[in-house]
Amino acid sequence: MVVEVEVDISFGLPVFNMVGLAETAVRESKERVRTAIHNSGYTFPMDRVVINLAPADIKKEGTGLDLPVALGILAASGLIPKQTPLPWLILGELSLDGRVKPVKAVLPYALAARENGFKGVIVPKENADEAAMVTDIDVLPVSHLAQAVDFFSGFLQIAPHRVDPGMFARRPDAANPKDFADVRGQAHVKRALEIAAAGSHHVLMTGPPGSGKSMLAQRISTILPLPTFGESLEIARIYSVMGLVGKNFPVLGGRPFRAPHHTISDAGMAGGGPRPVPGEISLAHHGVLFLDELPEFKRNVLEVLRQPMEEGQVTIVRGGVKATYPCRFMLVAAMNPCPCGNFGNPLQECSCAGPQILRYRSKISGPLLDRIDIQIQVPQVSYDEMAGESPSESSATIRARVDAARAIQNQRFKRSGLICNARMGPRLLKRFCILETDAQSVLHQAMDTLGFSARTFNSILKVARTIADLACEKQIGRQHILEAIQYKSCGRRDGPAF
Repeated sequence: MVVEVEVDISFGLPVFNMVGLAETAVRESKERVRTAIHNSGYTFPMDRVVINLAPADIKKEGTGLDLPVALGILAASGLIPKQTPLPWLILGELSLDGRVKPVKAVLPYALAARENGFKGVIVPKENADEAAMVTDIDVLPVSHLAQAVDFFSGFLQIAPHRVDPGMFARRPDAANPKDFADVRGQAHVKRALEIAAAGSHHVLMTGPPGSGKSMLAQRISTILPLPTFGESLEIARIYSVMGLVGKNFPVLGGRPFRAPHHTISDAGMAGGGPRPVPGEISLAHHGVLFLDELPEFKRNVLEVLRQPMEEGQVTIVRGGVKATYPCRFMLVAAMNPCPCGNFGNPLQECSCAGPQILRYRSKISGPLLDRIDIQIQVPQVSYDEMAGESPSESSATIRARVDAARAIQNQRFKRSGLICNARMGPRLLKRFCILETDAQSVLHQAMDTLGFSARTFNSILKVARTIADLACEKQIGRQHILEAIQYKSCGRRDGPAF
């Protein structure tokens, strides 16, 4: 939404009124603007000043209106030549000495400028890199009110700010010390994570403490393909709204990795608050949402994941304000098989009673479990595996196979608007998941024997399609279906098989 600042100065008692449903931070800008104009060497009009923020029926918040309000007052006073229509979208907070300070959500403003036909944006110098991510508009950085006044008066030329397009091609984890080569053993788990990364499938890892679940999850971002420019822009837009974009923007050119603590609230996970803001699932958009110790999360927090996991967006309504945020994340979860973590461990005896184990497992609902495509057991690593000197595959080697599989999917879905197998709907499943005769027989038998749901059936097809893509096979064969069924063995009606 673009806010139009209208200024009227008329004869009368010195009054400074601001209308247009302005919240506290916007109303307080009157004193900042008045003092900034005075301290910048200009005269504040000693007349009746009325500021209207249009559209008047939508709440205005934040401090980004300081600079346009100040420029509007100076223009109405005759200090700046009037321009109709003004080809620039302006935002910035003013300090009392006239300096222009950085603000939040600059990227959405820059996108709005392009969508509404503005020539460009005038932003605080610290926000210039962020705004310059948007192409086809000029970004003019300013550091002082006087600089903006001189520009509109024709006394100063400001060169448009540019960013290096290569910043989106650089992998931010190049200096990341985490690598799959550090993980000893667990070859079958690495294989499952490779499939998950190739098709953007949700993953649940179950195993005793110390088996390497967290270590594996923290390295999955090193095998994910680089985001496209459009994906990077979507990621940055969310982080811009939260004011998290800066010189060390962590997800620029890469995919976010979010690992919230299990004490998080449902509003913190899905988004919300007095003024709706994105939650962890949106901050993990086009990236990884890692939930360690999954059963320790509150039941209501886990249940809010169900709809976003399928639709890729979440709508928050608070106090009459409605906001929709994207949340196409890849869920990676880890849990112990029981409260003590030793259920099924041949080396240590489990100290949990049967009812304890059932209560622990019941914290994860069947519908949520059904939405997780890959469920894998992570056993304790043996001494031979830990002490062995045989090298493990590096993240770069695994990522090469993942990139090749994603290239196949990009070609497959180039007319569908999708980028990975996990997002296929019923029509695309029928079109692209063609099974060989042996594969059909295996899947038919599994459905009758294991009691898989319809959602699980579709999940198996998606995972099998990804496995076939990694093998560069056009059709889904018997071995692909068998491996996909293996990863859904925890989704049977009788509960997780730990």
